[in-house]
Amino acid sequence: MISALLYLQFHSIKNRTVARLKRLKQPKYLGFAIVGAAYFYFYFYRWLFARQGAPSPFVSGLSAETQSLYEVIGALVLFGILFLAWVVPHERAALAFTEAEVAFLFPAPISRRGLIHFKLLRSQTAILFTTLLLTLFTNRFGGHAWFRMAGWWLILCTLNLHFLASSFTRTMLLDRGIGNWQRRAAILVLLLVIATGVLFWARPTLPPFDASQWSDPDTVKDYLRQVLTSGPARFVLFPFRCMVRPYFASDSLAFFLALPIPLLLLGIHYWWVVRLDVAFEEASVEASRKLAEKVAAIRSGRWQSARKKPRGRRAPFRLRPVGPTPIALLWKNLISAGQVFTVRAWIPLVAIGIGASVGLRGGLGGSGYAPALEMVVIMLLIWSLLLGPQFLRQDFRQDLPLTDMLKVYPMRGWQVALGELLAPVAILSTIQWFLLILGAGLFPNIRNAGHFGWANLVATTLGAALALPLLNLITLQIPNAAVLLFPAWFQVAKGGAQGIEVTGQRLIFMFGQLFVFILALVPASAAGVGAFFLARLFLGATAGIALASLAVALVLAVEAALGLMLLGHLFERLDLSADPTP
Repeated sequence: MISALLYLQFHSIKNRTVARLKRLKQPKYLGFAIVGAAYFYFYFYRWLFARQGAPSPFVSGLSAETQSLYEVIGALVLFGILFLAWVVPHERAALAFTEAEVAFLFPAPISRRGLIHFKLLRSQTAILFTTLLLTLFTNRFGGHAWFRMAGWWLILCTLNLHFLASSFTRTMLLDRGIGNWQRRAAILVLLLVIATGVLFWARPTLPPFDASQWSDPDTVKDYLRQVLTSGPARFVLFPFRCMVRPYFASDSLAFFLALPIPLLLLGIHYWWVVRLDVAFEEASVEASRKLAEKVAAIRSGRWQSARKKPRGRRAPFRLRPVGPTPIALLWKNLISAGQVFTVRAWIPLVAIGIGASVGLRGGLGGSGYAPALEMVVIMLLIWSLLLGPQFLRQDFRQDLPLTDMLKVYPMRGWQVALGELLAPVAILSTIQWFLLILGAGLFPNIRNAGHFGWANLVATTLGAALALPLLNLITLQIPNAAVLLFPAWFQVAKGGAQGIEVTGQRLIFMFGQLFVFILALVPASAAGVGAFFLARLFLGATAGIALASLAVALVLAVEAALGLMLLGHLFERLDLSADPTP
């Protein structure tokens, strides 16, 4: 029976690979594949097995204490993942099969254990692919490439088996009358008891705590390392540290010495899975049906129907019967975004942000944490500008299948385009304003920045708050223009296509968006710099900042208006039937 399952798995992978290779006959996929292959080669592959005879600079450059701290951090992450696997889920055990697998394997003379072995075998494809990706992404972090690859494989395989075993155990508890909340309460009580015992045991062995040490990051790292590697924490985290230890091995001897315990834990988890006799067929059939419906909805372009049926959501604001027509699309898209992006949810968050920034400014004093936090806020702002439009899709990317309905609305093309973009612009701008509040509160803590003055700080913050929504409006026009220009390409990408050609496609779109973004900033920056120096000569620095912000906003508004006119034209001439999805 195992040979038949291996045959099935081999030919499934073979047919999937052949289908992807045949797709490269189309020029657009071939071009995307070349770009994706070049990206993986130059960014990952040529560094992966470079200098195989030498240890990784990360490992060789770390002291034993620092490496031990990273080990403990990895162990804590694993502990948290396994804890959530027992507390959060509430469904019965279900193994996801495709409809074809349900039709052919369930009636076949295959035991329940054989079905489990088949799913474990199928999971190895995804695990090996994920292992390769994680090895590439961590090419500067950890030991040799082969050690990192083996370490990731051990961790992912053990997690996969543990998730499966925990789901079987939860189902067995449900069959015996122990509900989800009873299980969760028992686990939390058990964790509380263990934590209390560990705390009382650890008190005599913990190093003394001094609040003044938090001003030095190195001292904090050393204190955390001592706490997590001494006393009872050393024994509680021991199996988790053993799981991550092969990943950090600096040489072959250390790697092979670290292997026995992870392999033993992997074997225990395998024995745990195959020994549990739990009925999962009925739940698996239902899960497979839902998966098939989701895949069919995505491939047909109905992304929103692939999600779970949403419960009734409160409108973000009252929509009046008469008013600007784009506001109606804003109202609709904010509802689809969920309750998180409502005014009621953001008012307390902004209040918390103001209080946190004031508290951090007073509490951190002259320590080195304030500049670090300020840099984090700045990086989040930059990421929100460049990456935010890729994640917030309450626009044409969501409503593309509804194009025929949008076209019958009594709205001009640019009005539809504006209405579609208003929701992600509002969401991104709110997030960025929140970050501006945090940044303005932390800014006075930065050393040698006191001469900047509160007036200049307020003017700069208000100017940024004025320019950011317009920048968001421009950056969101780029992916939406791509949707209207190449609807078939977009549908293929959203339809769950995988492969190196999809990576190349996303890279091309990302660099195109970055190029257009920089191109849009050039005239706005030139106008802002000119207005600042001109106003500074006669009115002072604060007035110069204010006038420069107005000049930047004016230029960005003109660019955004031109972009909206272009989007409206593209929307009016869009015909999905003329560009079918391949």
